Amino acid sequence: MARYAPLRLAIWSGPRNISTAMMRSWGNRPDTVVCDEPLYAHYLLTTGTDHPGADEVIRCHETDWRKVVAWLTGPVPEGKAIFYQKQMAHHLLPGMEDDWLAELSNGFLIRDPREMLPSLMRFLSRPTLADTGLPQQVALFDRMRRQTGRTPPVVDAADVVRDPHGTLRRLCEAAGVEFMEEMLSWPPGPRATDGVWAKHWYASVERSTSFEPQPKTPGPEPDGALLRDCLSLYNHLHAVRL
Repeated sequence: MARYAPLRLAIWSGPRNISTAMMRSWGNRPDTVVCDEPLYAHYLLTTGTDHPGADEVIRCHETDWRKVVAWLTGPVPEGKAIFYQKQMAHHLLPGMEDDWLAELSNGFLIRDPREMLPSLMRFLSRPTLADTGLPQQVALFDRMRRQTGRTPPVVDAADVVRDPHGTLRRLCEAAGVEFMEEMLSWPPGPRATDGVWAKHWYASVERSTSFEPQPKTPGPEPDGALLRDCLSLYNHLHAVRL
């Protein structure tokens, strides 16, 4: 087991960024407990966004962001050394206090919009820029860099798939924890820590046992202006990836 103080590691992503596979990877460590998009129910209740299974998510998960934050920043569940928090950047809504973010170790997971948008459009027919989480990721990244004087770790999904050992080792080093080989593979199937939305979004990852390239399948073409805006934000983060 690693010898370090409890770590609350929040990895801020957008949808369709291999974020659930990353959660599987960290969840396979014996020293780590994970949580799955803990602010999702609050986001759905507040915005009224029409996501698959939205009513069930609101009914089954905590909708009070203050209670969620108290849990995220409180004692690490199960007495584990690491609390890996799979977070969606667009779930940080205006009106939420955000000083609690400084109590976490924050990192970022990105994916090329030319791959991310067609995947997202299979679930949301007309996504907006805000739906991608990229504006929120960039705003949070820039803020954390200003406040800490350090560049928060940024991981690109393509690098994880191409070289999981090297990329995850660099992320672990940036987070101040040891890399474990258990992060490279995991048993297939659902997890008790998955949100109730898993039935709508997680079919592929539930079949997975490791980071593998996703087959390219024909999909809808994203709006040109949306793709350009996404690429500009993505490139801002991609330039400093690990």
